[in-house]
Amino acid sequence: MVKVAILSQYWGQVYRGAEVFAQELSTRLPAKIYKNASAKLDPTTQVIISTNGRLDVYLAKAWCLAHHAKLIVSAQSGPGLDDRLNLYAFPDTFVALTGNQVAWAKKINPFVKTTIIPNGVDLAKFSPPISRKRSLTILNVAALEPGKRQELLIRAAAKIKNCSLILVGKGSKYDYLNSLGQQFLPSRFKILDYPHDHMPAIYQKATIFSYPTVPWESFGIVLLEAMAAGLPVVATNDPIRREIIGDAGILVDPQDTEQYSQALQKALSSNWGDKPRRQAEKFSWDSVAQKYDRLVRSYYR
Repeated sequence: MVKVAILSQYWGQVYRGAEVFAQELSTRLPAKIYKNASAKLDPTTQVIISTNGRLDVYLAKAWCLAHHAKLIVSAQSGPGLDDRLNLYAFPDTFVALTGNQVAWAKKINPFVKTTIIPNGVDLAKFSPPISRKRSLTILNVAALEPGKRQELLIRAAAKIKNCSLILVGKGSKYDYLNSLGQQFLPSRFKILDYPHDHMPAIYQKATIFSYPTVPWESFGIVLLEAMAAGLPVVATNDPIRREIIGDAGILVDPQDTEQYSQALQKALSSNWGDKPRRQAEKFSWDSVAQKYDRLVRSYYR
């Protein structure tokens, strides 16, 4: 068996996309998780899969050269400075999460081997409820940080009568978003925070899911979790979200409040059947792990 290490800088501190990736992949390969390349890695490690960026990817590359190991970079950062630096470190393989990222990566450094392996979802853990409650609820699950743009969702949801909005997450914008939500959606707005293992039940209580993230975000595992729970999605209209959501939702420019509000209303009033669930089924963690396993083994045939 090939010995694999996964690098996840904020492992044990926060639980976002990169940490979910590390957790789910580590249990299936199997692999040991370390915070960074400066940790005391097992010297017999043969492959490092890094979700980190900046200096740490260069330290990981140096470790691999010294120990005759291979470096895989999982593009959790998305098109931008971090993944530019990751590509300039010349990993043995750069794993893009979408076709859009592959095209971008090949322009940045065409000399690095690039492949596509998306993020995934636990289809057994996240599933639709037997029946939805009748009250209309829009759900957003994300860190309360500038790039997630929840303020756009608050303003759009405020235009829809008899509809509640729930944000699940924590971050630097909590006070601002809470104040804005109470102003625009009095008595029908909440910010909550739950551990990841409580989230399946939270998705089941919502009517739709919305995610107005910046267009350069790398993926959005919460989109898969929502769709696996049967929720249609209203999200940013960009190439990455188009690949993930397919026909299981509506894509908009969330900066256009009127257009965004209309899309939310349409999603709330439409019958989506099993489209969201079927879209999520294209992205199982078991399938993702199998692809990483084949990639890891390909170095040692």
